[in-house]
Amino acid sequence: MGLSRHVVCAMSGGVDSSVAALLLKRRGYRVTGVFMKNWDSLDETGVCTTERDSDDARRVCQTLDIPFHQVSYVKEYWHDVFSNVLKEYERGRTPNPDIICNKHIKFNHFHKYAINTLGADAMATGHYARSSQEDEEVFQQINTAPSTSLFRDRFEIRNPVRLYKGADHLKDQTFFLSQIPQETLRQTLFPLAGLTKEFVKKIAAEAGFYHVLMKKEYLEPKPGNFVSIEDGTIMGTHQGWFTLTLGQRARIGGQKQAWFVVDKDVTTGDMFVAPTTNHPALFRDTLRTDRFHWVTVDPPPELIRTKMMECQFCFIHQMPLTPCTVTLNMDGSVWISLSEPCRALTPGQFAVLYKGDECLGSGKIVQLGPSKYTLQRGKERLAAAEQLREQQSPEPSS
Repeated sequence: MGLSRHVVCAMSGGVDSSVAALLLKRRGYRVTGVFMKNWDSLDETGVCTTERDSDDARRVCQTLDIPFHQVSYVKEYWHDVFSNVLKEYERGRTPNPDIICNKHIKFNHFHKYAINTLGADAMATGHYARSSQEDEEVFQQINTAPSTSLFRDRFEIRNPVRLYKGADHLKDQTFFLSQIPQETLRQTLFPLAGLTKEFVKKIAAEAGFYHVLMKKEYLEPKPGNFVSIEDGTIMGTHQGWFTLTLGQRARIGGQKQAWFVVDKDVTTGDMFVAPTTNHPALFRDTLRTDRFHWVTVDPPPELIRTKMMECQFCFIHQMPLTPCTVTLNMDGSVWISLSEPCRALTPGQFAVLYKGDECLGSGKIVQLGPSKYTLQRGKERLAAAEQLREQQSPEPSS
């Protein structure tokens, strides 16, 4: 049965996608390897790294005796990913280009190329992730365009494909896949789902893929001041706030102790800093996202029914999951309340939600709640005001 199935595998020139293609061929599928050229770049020796990666992918395909194609998405990457990243930096946010690239390039443009142009029955990637489908279920999916209506037909049979962590939790990449469309997930195979990274390297070595085993700034500087969050003292200057993210160490000349970025003012260009890596100004326990992307399209039934749901949160790949409560807003955005404050929550990053091993989806962080430091100062001011009020109250007459 597998002989008639045509699978297009995204090839990066790395060990993971190389082994993915190998495993697909071993399963009896008709495999085509495709390298995506998303960027033109040179390394320190003046060599185009994209061409080098493409050559590595081509060599693997030659070894496997499968067709090799190269497709350019440089223009699409510029418009859909890089321009978006620049705009986010200009707003003082810290974007995640990998999540954005997977959403717009690999699981959109590349998916359409694989299915519509090359006539594939499915696409495959070397991500460490798995879906709720068996391989044969992937091939039974019909390639239909996503609905453009605001509401889905209430009589529509809903059986969404779910996204889960792979067997190697240390290498799990569902974080980077948290924005992919449901219609693409339905037609995607993850050959490395049940493997660990070490075992993948072993397979690559046994297959002779030794060449894959061995394996700038674009914004104008906007100078500003480093300002102490505690007393407003100007500590020094910087060359551009977009180059620094919350929680990062600030390089301030003449300062013996380390200072860390805790907030930004994109209007003035000031970067607020604190004298310790665990300053309370770095910790927050609430945030809001833009319209949340649910992998299954619809929010979980529990969230729809009660407008609140318990699950787990992260905003950095491989960070420990934090229990949280999610509140669904009318515009599709969500408020996330964490069970304990997180350090350096950053606007522009993606809030990714999990239920056990299932990746529910993600939303871009657009608003943060008050920091522990702000709350502490608020309490101190209230206490001081109350004390002053008591001192000024007239003594009761005897």
